[in-house]
Amino acid sequence: MALLQISEPGMSTAPHQHRLAVGIDLGTTNSLVATVRSSIPEVLNDEEGRALLPSVVRYLPNGHAHIGCKAQAEQTTDPKNTIVSVKRFMGRGLKDIAYAENLPYDFVDGPGMVQIRTVAGVKSPVETSAQILATLRQRAEDALGDDLVGAVITVPAYFDDAQRQATKDAAQLAGLNVLRLLSEPTAAAIAYGLDNGSEGLFAVYDLGGGTFDISILKLSKGVFEVLSTGGDSALGGDDFDHRLFCWIHEQEKLAPLNDEDTAVLMVKAREAKELLSTKAEVTVDAILSSGDEVHLKVTAEKFAEITKHLVAKTMNAVKKALRDANIDPDDIDGVVMVGGATRMPHVQRAMGDYFHTIPHANIDPDKVVALGAAIQANLLAGNRAPGDDWLLLDVIPLSLGIETMGGLVEKIIPRNSTIPCARAQEFTTFKDGQTALAVHVLQGERELVTDCRSLARFELRGIPPMAAGAARIRITYQVDADGLLSVSARELRSNVEASITVKPSYGLADDDVARMLQDSYTSAEVDMKARALREEQVEAERILLATQAALDEDAALLSNEERTAVDLLMIHTREILAQSQAGTVDHLAVKAAVEALAHGTEEFASRRMDRSVRSALAGRTLDQVA
Repeated sequence: MALLQISEPGMSTAPHQHRLAVGIDLGTTNSLVATVRSSIPEVLNDEEGRALLPSVVRYLPNGHAHIGCKAQAEQTTDPKNTIVSVKRFMGRGLKDIAYAENLPYDFVDGPGMVQIRTVAGVKSPVETSAQILATLRQRAEDALGDDLVGAVITVPAYFDDAQRQATKDAAQLAGLNVLRLLSEPTAAAIAYGLDNGSEGLFAVYDLGGGTFDISILKLSKGVFEVLSTGGDSALGGDDFDHRLFCWIHEQEKLAPLNDEDTAVLMVKAREAKELLSTKAEVTVDAILSSGDEVHLKVTAEKFAEITKHLVAKTMNAVKKALRDANIDPDDIDGVVMVGGATRMPHVQRAMGDYFHTIPHANIDPDKVVALGAAIQANLLAGNRAPGDDWLLLDVIPLSLGIETMGGLVEKIIPRNSTIPCARAQEFTTFKDGQTALAVHVLQGERELVTDCRSLARFELRGIPPMAAGAARIRITYQVDADGLLSVSARELRSNVEASITVKPSYGLADDDVARMLQDSYTSAEVDMKARALREEQVEAERILLATQAALDEDAALLSNEERTAVDLLMIHTREILAQSQAGTVDHLAVKAAVEALAHGTEEFASRRMDRSVRSALAGRTLDQVA
């Protein structure tokens, strides 16, 4: 029996009809496109036989642009207008970009995504990425001889909602129908799982030019299940280049460099890094515009030493992903290395030593992601052959929640939940007669709103006036297969509804994801105490409001002595509430005050109930009541 009807609605093919679809790995350093022909995934080359398209765009004064190898060759002569590693800018503000002060670009910051001023005008990362994608689309259509029905675009597993949306926008701007955004480690697992018939638990270590991902996957009888994911969307081969660049600068005691010399030396550092993957020693030679000459030997051992902190950062993420999946290193059946940066020998050693195994490397690490994406694209397009029944279960990297009274976060979808998914939870109103509800959508692992990232806000209006707690409001979170979020709110009695598709203006800062997860572990006890305090404070505010409303309406039911006793209990509760807000008492003190007030008003509540019943029955016969 088929596990999943893999084709999209309306995409299933007629007999003998093959729909043309591709998988695209939009990389930081290089990008490539692949397809499935005669049931075999293959990378499509350009007219000169090159599979890799450098992810570089140079803008020209006439408004045109050079893309790929030609732009890369012009990087050192026109650094301001030659955009490299644009993937690191996707969905980002200027403050989120590492080494921004060392980059040659004229950044234009604003409330949304950062942009770059060039001789061809101000360009956004989405526009630049779209030109790279359009080049790959044209390559595919030329090679396949027809228009494409769609493409699967890969993204780092740790890309947040803003970065995924920016990638999808770039693809659509390039004229591509996006069948799916697929996590890069998952794409690699698809390629390995289907090519090699692998089953078991696998760690997919994906170190690209600008991003790092680690995913723990379980492959079993056609089911690809992501158990956990982790990483850093601002850590990659570029950072190794930059560290070597800084080391060369320090060793040669160079004066501050201009943009052109910086670009020259960064290119030399990257070339040295690549050569050190196969050589024990290389020499960096460069002549700078200042007249300074660089002639410096670098050994593989020295390079490993000066970049070991970067490898350690990736290994910390690996350990965290294993903890999230509740798996020990010895449980892993295989390690898959993905991304050109995994060619560095000390990176391979670190993974091999930790897992006591030799990592899989029989598929080109530059191509494996695109090949997996092509397999997924082929199936999503409806080209399903016998035996192609398999299920892909990806996950979200961070929890999604909602703000509740007291600045607390109620998690609706926890991190590492399988996507696509939808979760709903019911909430109610806090005050009598409340006709609107503000919905604040949050992302993160902490208990308080101030410690999480705001994704979106919207309001549900038109709620019929009711007593506090009577309204039933269902909040539904839906995460689609691309990892993109939509939220809806419905009042169940009146069917009033509001919804939003979450499109934040830019993504998380470089260390935000790692910080959110780390803080959730180290601050768990503090968070729980803070949450308990806020819950008791909210309860105190609620009972004070309810008691005051009851007194305003039915104070005549109390004697003077009884009224004085209730007033004193309310005064005490307010005092304890104020002290808790000042931090001088804990949640237990607030809870005790609330319980005392509730106990002291029980007789009052009973009299109010009796009066309501007598009023309801007044003038009615027993038969009428029955």
